[in-house]
Amino acid sequence: MLPTGAQRQALLDALSEKGRTPENILAVAKQLNLPTAVVEGVASFYTLLREPDLEARVCIGLSCQMQGAQAKLDTLVAAGVNAHGVSCLGQCDRPVPVLDHNLDLQDPGPRGAIMPKNEELPINLAGTEDHTYAALAMCKKQGPAWVLDELEASGLRGRGGAGFPTAFKWRAVAGQAVTERTVICNADEGEPATFKDREIMMRRPHLLLEGLAIAAQTIASREVIIYLRGEFRECHHILSDAIDAAPQLAPYNFRIVEGHGAYICGEETALIEALEGRRGEPRIKPPFPTEVGYLGLPTLMNNVETLANLPAILNRGGEWYAKHQTKLYSISGHVHIPGVYELPIGVTMNALIATAGGPIGTPKAFIPGGASAGFLPMSAADIPLDFENLAKADSMLGSAGVVLLNDTVDMAEASAWQAHFFAVESCGQCGPCRIGTRMVSQAINRYRDSGDNAELTPIEDIAWEMKEGSICGLGIAASAPIESAMKHFPRDFA
Repeated sequence: MLPTGAQRQALLDALSEKGRTPENILAVAKQLNLPTAVVEGVASFYTLLREPDLEARVCIGLSCQMQGAQAKLDTLVAAGVNAHGVSCLGQCDRPVPVLDHNLDLQDPGPRGAIMPKNEELPINLAGTEDHTYAALAMCKKQGPAWVLDELEASGLRGRGGAGFPTAFKWRAVAGQAVTERTVICNADEGEPATFKDREIMMRRPHLLLEGLAIAAQTIASREVIIYLRGEFRECHHILSDAIDAAPQLAPYNFRIVEGHGAYICGEETALIEALEGRRGEPRIKPPFPTEVGYLGLPTLMNNVETLANLPAILNRGGEWYAKHQTKLYSISGHVHIPGVYELPIGVTMNALIATAGGPIGTPKAFIPGGASAGFLPMSAADIPLDFENLAKADSMLGSAGVVLLNDTVDMAEASAWQAHFFAVESCGQCGPCRIGTRMVSQAINRYRDSGDNAELTPIEDIAWEMKEGSICGLGIAASAPIESAMKHFPRDFA
């Protein structure tokens, strides 16, 4: 039990000002009437808090590694800069990004391409912002039952990675006996190679805000929280200005909460733990957030892209949307024009590459849905990039963070980069993931140092342990890169 009057929810905000310094830990503990150990435990979990004095954070994600991230990091360190390599920063379309001590991008290049303006696209990133909030007005006029029916007719599935039917989740919250409810937008876009939500927030913020208001109106909530990735400072400014400019949002209490640098907080229950002032460790389910979520209340949580589809569904009808479903595909790596492309869901990899200006060099492999999807060979490039067909190929659509790798890439090295990501981003709560991710990363590195295939032998058993014993999807998917690389590219492990 915490002391009487303890203010745990304010903990992360209080730590944000000065980070994890001994003086700040003691001051915050006294200010919030919390044990010092509790404050230290939270501060040590989040990278943006435990390393407050870094002068530069260099992205060492897969797309950036292929563009010389390690050399850039080495150059900064050699020049005396206090710089560290960090997990994917969601800027894969303009490698190699570096954040300064204020988390601002240093000399960023231009953002990637998008599709030309097309009113037939549900999201239409190049479109003109609509400030009328007509879909929200229709939601209020027709009522929750109508919204839920239209949502079900649309066939919309979650665009954050899991692909869960959106209408089912909304009905689950709307049907709860507890009438005090919360709506949360998961804008903690951390899956490597994914930057689609960033573009929605920067180009079409009112689509997201209207979608959130529709969600709140439908489940009878007034509380709306946007949990935004801490490194997306520019998105914060844009969303704040958009909220202030939309009088239609006045009935709802919108709040933007910045994350503090933890990939695992993209998992919905870990995100809720962070909002409540704890370490971002996933909860065991059930109960699901739709029943017991933020502060124990029924909670509806959706991804940015999912919510941005709502205005088109209500304005044009669920049946129209079902026939015009699109997906935002982030593509980076060895393509001439990286960017975010809104294409029919189920487009093939070959078609996506063509849209992105064609390949650089000879294509060798690709990732269809972020690091968790593993690698596929180019012989699979005509498989539709959707939920069902990629599952049949032992992969996943996930966040649709697509990376193309050409034949200059050693797949053992690419696997090592991905394994390192999972090892450093494991929250450490459950043993199979905490230990297994590090063992996999170490095994690959030993193999690369020695060339002895025996170093890779334990990976199959370690992967089984992680899949069977991990609480959340991180541990379940952590072995996908190395297992798929060994399966499809045996010559790189000879």
